[in-house]
Amino acid sequence: MTARLALLASLLLLLQLVPPSSAVVLELHGNVYPIGHFFITMNIGDPAKSYFLDIDTGSTLTWLQCDAPCTNCNIVPHVLYKPTPKKLVTCADSLCTDLYTDLGKPKRCGSQKQCDYVIQYVDSSSMGVLVIDRFSLSASNGTNPTTIAFGCGYDQGKKNRNVPIPVDSILGLSRGKVTLLSQLKSQGVITKHVLGHCISSKGGGFLFFGDAQVPTSGVTWTPMNREHKYYSPGHGTLHFDSNSKAISAAPMAVIFDSGATYTYFAAQPYQATLSVVKSTLNSECKFLTEVTEKDRALTVCWKGKDKIVTIDEVKKCFRSLSLEFADGDKKATLEIPPEHYLIISQEGHVCLGILDGSKEHLSLAGTNLIGGITMLDQMVIYDSERSLLGWVNYQCDRIPRSESAITSRL
Repeated sequence: MTARLALLASLLLLLQLVPPSSAVVLELHGNVYPIGHFFITMNIGDPAKSYFLDIDTGSTLTWLQCDAPCTNCNIVPHVLYKPTPKKLVTCADSLCTDLYTDLGKPKRCGSQKQCDYVIQYVDSSSMGVLVIDRFSLSASNGTNPTTIAFGCGYDQGKKNRNVPIPVDSILGLSRGKVTLLSQLKSQGVITKHVLGHCISSKGGGFLFFGDAQVPTSGVTWTPMNREHKYYSPGHGTLHFDSNSKAISAAPMAVIFDSGATYTYFAAQPYQATLSVVKSTLNSECKFLTEVTEKDRALTVCWKGKDKIVTIDEVKKCFRSLSLEFADGDKKATLEIPPEHYLIISQEGHVCLGILDGSKEHLSLAGTNLIGGITMLDQMVIYDSERSLLGWVNYQCDRIPRSESAITSRL
């Protein structure tokens, strides 16, 4: 009896020492087409105001377009965030040092004491200043963060001035020291550096922080490239149909980027994919004819005899793709069925949602981005604790509710 009591006491002590799993679950809004964004609603400031933030696993810093004053800003859904002098992070602050480490730039403090920055994106840039303010965020352990550091972007370049967009800015979810996820972990809001998203083909979905929502089985896992600043499973081999030979001349360097609406292939795998897709159509679905789409982002489209309403109407005309990642003797396969690379345009045409990255964005030459369209109806998990990237088919229009996580519709 004494031995059993001693064992029970040891187990209770162990349970007290192991922090409970925690999670933050946020509802997603938007769609791949025609909105082109998936975003959360976040309450920021004191008193809190609502903002739409585009989820972006390819960006480090969370930031808002703001009135500091604004030089070149888009027309956004909400009134621009306006910082007070007390909210500014100084250049000498460690948060500013972390930001510049994430950006891969040397920090230089000039005459201004504030932490100024410039972020370069694929097709734009943002100039701003680092600030701190309150994020109203519910977690399963009941913790509320007091302040979060984020960017106040006051210049998005002349070409973005007064251009309407459906979001207020970006929720940076990439790997880094000043990401929202890193700050939540350092404040004890979550216990594991894990995030995941589930984007529904019906529109919407959910985003989660922490490991409480990660399925215990059925997930396809593959190691992440530890040296890459983005979420990369390394090199993958592209196949057309599961039993076919590889259609890419060499393994492709791949990045998972939820901030990209479409999927972008480098020149060779893109041309190879386009070639096999067209050859299949010519032999099996001659009623589809190639057409020029008014939406310039959709560069390859086909029309039918009548207006196409759903992908199911033409799904039989297209074959599945797959990306195969090798991990020693094991292989992890990302299946890409037609509904994960096709779009029905507003004109009723079926269009290829895989674009030529070398033509769309010169800086994407040689890079292959798996974007939102290819992540549809899958829970995609970024586990930085174990350096693993995972995915599993999931009903993404059902937001999880459990004792381990409180759903936050902020």
